[in-house]
Amino acid sequence: MPMTTLERLDARQLKAVVTGYRDALRAHQEALNRLNVYPVPDGDTGTNMALTLDSVVSELETAEGMPAVCRAISHGSLMGARGNSGVILSQILRGIASAFEKVEAGDGGEVAGALAAAATAAYGAVMRPVEGTILTVARAAGDAASASRGRLVEVLDAAKAAGAEALARTPEMLPVLKKAGVVDAGGAGYLLLLDAFLHVADGRSVPPPPAPAAGAPEVVAAAAGEADAGNGLADLRYEVMYLLEAPDGSIGAFKEAWAALGDSIVVVGGDGIWNCHIHTDEIGPSIEAALEVGRPKRIRVTDLLDQVEEERWVREAMPQPAPTAGDAAGEQRQTVPCAVVAVATGKGIRRIMRSLGVQEIVAGGQSMNPSTAQILEAVEAAPAPEVVVLPNNKNIIPVAEQVVGLSQKVVRVLPTVGVAEGLAALLAYDSQAGADENAAAMAKVLANVVSGEVTRAVRSSDTDAGPVEEGQFLGLARSKIVVVAPTLAEAAVALLDRLVTGEHEVVTIIEGEGVGPTDTRPVTEWLEEHRPHVTPEVHQGGQPLYPYLFSIE
Repeated sequence: MPMTTLERLDARQLKAVVTGYRDALRAHQEALNRLNVYPVPDGDTGTNMALTLDSVVSELETAEGMPAVCRAISHGSLMGARGNSGVILSQILRGIASAFEKVEAGDGGEVAGALAAAATAAYGAVMRPVEGTILTVARAAGDAASASRGRLVEVLDAAKAAGAEALARTPEMLPVLKKAGVVDAGGAGYLLLLDAFLHVADGRSVPPPPAPAAGAPEVVAAAAGEADAGNGLADLRYEVMYLLEAPDGSIGAFKEAWAALGDSIVVVGGDGIWNCHIHTDEIGPSIEAALEVGRPKRIRVTDLLDQVEEERWVREAMPQPAPTAGDAAGEQRQTVPCAVVAVATGKGIRRIMRSLGVQEIVAGGQSMNPSTAQILEAVEAAPAPEVVVLPNNKNIIPVAEQVVGLSQKVVRVLPTVGVAEGLAALLAYDSQAGADENAAAMAKVLANVVSGEVTRAVRSSDTDAGPVEEGQFLGLARSKIVVVAPTLAEAAVALLDRLVTGEHEVVTIIEGEGVGPTDTRPVTEWLEEHRPHVTPEVHQGGQPLYPYLFSIE
């Protein structure tokens, strides 16, 4: 039986739109993530937008009636926004909710006004709006909806057509998109919102996600690559996000302070709570700016260079409890003066950490950052009154540092930026010493450690090390790509050639998922010939996407 075309959307139907949008984003998540303009594996636009909607849908579960539904959409999107695209999307959703909150049901004119107001609010939240992004698509859709002055479905059709046309033009607005042969992923994700509206209002099917392209990236009007235009991925290293509790009148000065610190600045909210996003090289000042006007919380720092969206890490590397008296290993879990909590993924890496004395392991790494609550839980579970935390990732350091003031235990955070550093620091760990003594001894080891990583380019791009073709291997030295090579062995050797000097004695090689002795032999043979003074130590870590992690001492 054909579905009746709706003339108005009530609270129940608006809930259905939002839930359908969440489902559409989940279905298209990998398609949105798959294409990016930066060669290191990341691609998080689809994930961030879907996570933002997960938060909204959770808030909607108990909401009944239009005012409650709109409050849930507004609050859920503000509190759950992830990434630049998620924060802008949250403002779009809040704009729609604000318009619907005033009516019992929205007709074509009211939906048109909501879409237009949402686009205006999104532009207003971004300090330096960049065209060729989700902003452009939202504005085109809102303008067309306002101009149509028709019935509900006519308004939505006009918005969808204009939005799709604007999305197709995004490569002409942003050279980085044109060069990569993709359209903006945030804009593509926005069109799925209009598809969700049309599904509820007219019974139309939401377009299915496109199949992965073979070879060159495909341009898909309904779901395509991430541009995140103007975010300065090649220049600005970190994404800093937090919720800020501050008076509304102080936000102007706060934005001005941030303007000098970075790009892709988005500050949305009101009534004393603000969701803040910036790309910057200055993590500390970006957080200190909040302290000048209020109180930041839920601080999240992501390393844009090392970011890897990989939910499989969480599924396969859930926190591993230390052996207890009743488990198969039959080991007694004993209280010690000082325990270690470490963040890690990969079965081999977890096994090595256990052998070096780590009592609690929190699953995470790269962009799969554990929350403060997860690290706090591990600290409280550790069998010791004092704890040293190894974040093993720059993203996680500020999150871990929040635990210091939340636990009754003595907690010290050692700022390890990678697993290789964490393993090196553990060589100085003494469970019978205090946290301060351990932190000092481990920090001394870290001062002499040099780290490197090898990964594979997931798309073609230009970097400081030269042009990169999809499938080539990349050598990373902390903040940037320094090596581009056609094979894994060549990339590893070239990176070690840059990093290993006559002052070093040991090179620890941590093999990633799928890498074995045959792959590593050319690397160790090169070390024997060209750096005979160092001793290579090879371990199977099992980490995904990074075939090699190096620790050089």
